[in-house]
Amino acid sequence: MSSIIMLIITLIQAYTFIMFVWVLLSWVPDLRYTKFYRFLDKLCLPYLEPFRRIIPPINGIDISPILGFFTLQFITTLLGKLI
Repeated sequence: MSSIIMLIITLIQAYTFIMFVWVLLSWVPDLRYTKFYRFLDKLCLPYLEPFRRIIPPINGIDISPILGFFTLQFITTLLGKLI
């Protein structure tokens, strides 16, 4: 059981890293048109869409990744306590 939880935690951490790279790349306008960025878009946007419905972008600033990071960290902490 604990090996499954460790695998899930590892996958969540990998997804968190992918989101972090996506956020950093979003700050460089020219990179938004690359295939790599569009691939990351397809991975990150479905997860962040519910957070955007709760708090839409304010003056062009999107804080949904912050909520997404907090949620992933919360899930990781809960799973860590199960081990």
